[in-house]
Amino acid sequence: MTNADRANLLAAAKLALRITTDVFDAEIIDLVDAAVIDLGIAGVTLGAESEIDAIVRRAVMTYCRLNFGQPDDYDRLKASYDEQKAQLVTATGYTEWG
Repeated sequence: MTNADRANLLAAAKLALRITTDVFDAEIIDLVDAAVIDLGIAGVTLGAESEIDAIVRRAVMTYCRLNFGQPDDYDRLKASYDEQKAQLVTATGYTEWG
């Protein structure tokens, strides 16, 4: 993931979380990085030069919403993220499993 991708994901995550201050940037960047790592552990390929598309971006935003603070809809967000991750793992072009 490039620095530009990270900056774009930070901005998108702040918007998804309805945050307008920079106070939480370090925590949100950690969440973005953790989401990308979690997707990678599941088998989703995001190399250093990969462009983050809308589907991956949406999964990362869901992960951030799920893990930032104490959301009232944790169970719904967790199920949504797990489904998004499962779809990415089985979709052509998101893994190197052939």
